[in-house]
Amino acid sequence: MNQSRDPTLHQRILSDIEGRIVSGDWPPGYRIPFEVDLATQYDCSRMTVNKVLTQLAKAGLIERRKKSGSFVTQPQAQSAVLEIHDIKAEVQSLNLPYSYAVSKKTSRKAKAEDSRRLELPVASSVIEVVCIHNAGMRPFCLEERLISLATVPEAANADFLTMAPGPWLLNQVPWSTAEHRIHAVSASAEVAAVLDIARNTACLVVERRTWSGAGPVTHVRFTYPGDRHALVARFTPASQ
Repeated sequence: MNQSRDPTLHQRILSDIEGRIVSGDWPPGYRIPFEVDLATQYDCSRMTVNKVLTQLAKAGLIERRKKSGSFVTQPQAQSAVLEIHDIKAEVQSLNLPYSYAVSKKTSRKAKAEDSRRLELPVASSVIEVVCIHNAGMRPFCLEERLISLATVPEAANADFLTMAPGPWLLNQVPWSTAEHRIHAVSASAEVAAVLDIARNTACLVVERRTWSGAGPVTHVRFTYPGDRHALVARFTPASQ
């Protein structure tokens, strides 16, 4: 066993294991090979392997369980409750590659439910956009959005192929007021199929409405599998 190669091997082993986790080749819950097996595979000391696994555990990519081995963790993103969060940044915070795809973009007249969500008169012109955001090889979040064409007429010509609707709107329309509503739901058959989860899986839903000086801008509903996202709020006590 060549101990002098350990510094180089450390990075190689780290890159190999991290690559398999990020690519989805080793999914959440997968038990990675034991230290002794990895040491044999890479012809190195167990100490080198141990340092690699310790680094991966600190990064939140694996969980080390005494007497059981090391397991790939379920990544969980965090976003601040009162912020207009960026899903791309959430995914990248997990050290996972981000991608998204538009599955629907329709220009139509607002229905009664649309009117309630956007506080617009029925039959107002709206854009409906549905996107799937991915973290690595897995669906991360379902985005269902309505945009008021009266407030943002430019949305009629936007295809959202190179930029998701959220960042695009932030670049187009300065918002003055925002409202968040957060609740839990059981995944319907349709949502479960999109997010690649079992029907009735617990999901976290974040709904947001924004307004500008010209009127309602957008209503969006983000649906996350419940084990992949957390909301964080930080408070300071009021002065006495």
